Amino acid sequence: MEQFDPTKVTRILFEGFSLPAVGLFYLAGLAALAAFAHGCWVEIRKYRRGAADPASATLLWQRFKTMVGVVLSHRTIERRDRAAGRAHRLIFFGFVLLFAGTATITLEYDFTARLFGFRFWHGRFYLWFSLACDLGGLALLGGLLYMMVRRGWIKPPKLDYTRPDRAPGAPDYDRRAYRIEDWAFLWTLVLIGATGFVLEASRLVWLQARPEVWDLRWWSPVGALLAEGLRGAGLSAEGAGALRGGLWWFHGLIALTFVALIPRTKVKHVFTASGSLMLRNPLAAQSLPRTDPQAATVGYSKITDLTWKHLLNLDACTKCGRCHEACPARAAGAPLSPRDVILSLREFANDALEKKELPDEAKLSVHGKDIGQVFMETLWSCRTCMACVEICPVAVEHVPIIVQMRRKLVEDGDMDPLLTKTLQTIHKTGNSFGESKRKRPAWTKGLPFPIKDARKEPVDLLWFVGDYASFDPRNQRVTQAFARLLHNAGIDFGILYDGESNAGNDVRRVGEEGLYELLAENNVALLQQSSFKRIVTTDPHSFNTIKNEYPQFGGRFEIVHHTQLMAELLREGRLELQRPLGLRATYHDPCHLGRFNQEYDAPRALIQAVGCELVDMLRSRDNSFCCGAGGGRIWVPDPVGKEKPAQIRMREAALIEGLQVFAVACPKDLTMFEDALKTTGNEGRFVVRELTELIEQCMTPAASTVDTACEPA
Repeated sequence: MEQFDPTKVTRILFEGFSLPAVGLFYLAGLAALAAFAHGCWVEIRKYRRGAADPASATLLWQRFKTMVGVVLSHRTIERRDRAAGRAHRLIFFGFVLLFAGTATITLEYDFTARLFGFRFWHGRFYLWFSLACDLGGLALLGGLLYMMVRRGWIKPPKLDYTRPDRAPGAPDYDRRAYRIEDWAFLWTLVLIGATGFVLEASRLVWLQARPEVWDLRWWSPVGALLAEGLRGAGLSAEGAGALRGGLWWFHGLIALTFVALIPRTKVKHVFTASGSLMLRNPLAAQSLPRTDPQAATVGYSKITDLTWKHLLNLDACTKCGRCHEACPARAAGAPLSPRDVILSLREFANDALEKKELPDEAKLSVHGKDIGQVFMETLWSCRTCMACVEICPVAVEHVPIIVQMRRKLVEDGDMDPLLTKTLQTIHKTGNSFGESKRKRPAWTKGLPFPIKDARKEPVDLLWFVGDYASFDPRNQRVTQAFARLLHNAGIDFGILYDGESNAGNDVRRVGEEGLYELLAENNVALLQQSSFKRIVTTDPHSFNTIKNEYPQFGGRFEIVHHTQLMAELLREGRLELQRPLGLRATYHDPCHLGRFNQEYDAPRALIQAVGCELVDMLRSRDNSFCCGAGGGRIWVPDPVGKEKPAQIRMREAALIEGLQVFAVACPKDLTMFEDALKTTGNEGRFVVRELTELIEQCMTPAASTVDTACEPA
């Protein structure tokens, strides 16, 4: 380097081109930028036509820092698909390096040099710049080639765009346009990267007589290798000059076309995905929004009812299929794919909202059977398990969008008659079983000790029991066992007796917001009138709504799940375990305890404490597979002939060799899985047990009358 004049160690950008040719290129560049700006304005206008979302305007700097961390780390993209995550990282950082390189050249050539006479793109800076761009281009091409192999040969099922919510032959069944777009996106970037390298190589061969170019060619290693190949193939300097001239225009026009089409193609996810991540609500599905009492309609009826943030979510979707793969409803054959709900709404929004003038209101409805609309059957298939929201790498809020659309269906009475009846029953009796409120504490009569009425006297621990734990005969056995554990541990506890009502978690996720608010307000008022230090519940559904949603109604309470409390009591020595069970067990993470509230360790600690060998299923923790009861689906029969999510889960558990106990920590799980145990033919191979039962069994001598059905043979 020292032997050359540093000012000559550079690249003259338009060397060999006439002034008219350079002017033509600048005109093309300005046209591309104008097209880009217009496309951006159309997208911004589309989002502005959505409803307001004041919460998204808070904590912007903190949100921005979080988004940058997620984007740079790629942690959401790598989850459960490391190969795709690594390839995307190569594409992303390779693209960023090349973009930064282009911006640097523009900065020097069109601004600092012209306006201030300051040039920096030469000498050692230029050499290191050239090396960085070569490595960036190589990373970009490597990532792109893997993605092409993945789509063309590996073909993971999640990238199959077959729609479960449309019949073959339906006008919007065929998603061929998306496949074409995906391949066009990949090939365009490959062409930009590949022609950039060949352009560099042809320039080196063209200027091989200049020592400051040829002798320093290995600072551009990929271009230098290609240049050696071109020379070896007999390409002369003159031929290389002609090749370079043609490639220069081809490469430049492709790049400019790429820029112009960013707002109108998949490429815009670079911006929309970042925006979606920045506006991510960490409690998107855990704490659903209240309805506006002044609004003319409830929920999402028209595309303009969606908040602008949810419209941005639609554009952020990259069609990666992870939500499609994770959805238990889709796996069970229901006409639902979270991905397809989002894409349908995106197509609808683009068609209706990108026009200069909005269409008539009648054409804005997102409900129905027309192109782009979402079917009622699709919305009611959702279990609101949050598997889609949790795995989405770009923070799309599928469940809140679906629930908002359900709210409109509920308002119009478009739901299963059995669901309608159940909601009416809850409104009338305060529980989903239709039992008299006086029967809610009936399970306490089988206990040899009294339980305090927390409405009448102060207690340390208030137990919010829940419907299934109170009325279902099988779950009543667990409820009584937990009461015995609390009593034996010397806990000062009480219940609300007939004052307790359904917590409302599933009522809200059905979309019956009015009934939910009635239940929540009544429960909050009663809890505020009672004297206690904290709440415990055996029901993860009640746990979630009391913890995350009751604060919307002024009810801020400290609450723990019973597995957390039992783990705490074991650590403190207040529960004495007398014998290890010695069983081989697996554990099902309930959606509302695991994904919703990130409690995975306490239940596993209990299983290990009772001396069981814990073997996790293939899908566990945040990837746990829903039992199928959530979102009110426990109140609606599944279609005849379709396998239920609980049956899929039970077959998964049956693959564990020597399994003796399928442990659960949710009343609905106990109901769903004991039924699935029978219908899948696994009865007798292993048993379904609630964790409380295992703890109590471990505290009791072997000769006890406590249920020993899960004892090892």
